[in-house]
Amino acid sequence: RRAGSHGGSPSAGSGQQSVTGVSAADDGNSYWQVRGRTAAVCQRGTPVRCGQAIRLTHLGTGRNLHSHRFTSPLSGNQEVSAFGEAGEGDYLDDWTVVCSGMYWVRDDEVRFQHTSTDVFLSVTGEQYGRPINGQKEVHGMATSSQNNYWKVMEGIFMQPSEAFKAERYHAEL
Repeated sequence: RRAGSHGGSPSAGSGQQSVTGVSAADDGNSYWQVRGRTAAVCQRGTPVRCGQAIRLTHLGTGRNLHSHRFTSPLSGNQEVSAFGEAGEGDYLDDWTVVCSGMYWVRDDEVRFQHTSTDVFLSVTGEQYGRPINGQKEVHGMATSSQNNYWKVMEGIFMQPSEAFKAERYHAEL
């Protein structure tokens, strides 16, 4: 699944920018930067631990993946929107990485659980009409299911830092 943020398409509940799912493999609106949680410093190249809180910032708009207790317009689940400016938002931009093992591995499926409301980032198939015809509603679901799995498809991947490589080496002794 790909999640994009599309300008000019406000969510019905909050009026914030919609986050939608698309099938196209080459959609330029589908790139998100993984960052440290709000008010945290995350050095580039540091692996993301399972259970760690992060922010996802949309590269095209500089807004963060966000959720709050508004009802999503199509499915009636919890609204997910794009919020903030230039990567700055608030604590409702924080998501916990839910995965197996110690670290989020590039090729593995992962879930994102909203740290403040506990919903899982999901897409179930409800499609918008105009002006974003055919794009699927991304929302928050209270329960974990097959609709909550996400996988990194492409992008720029940083090599693990030397400190991480040393940590892994020493952990195996």
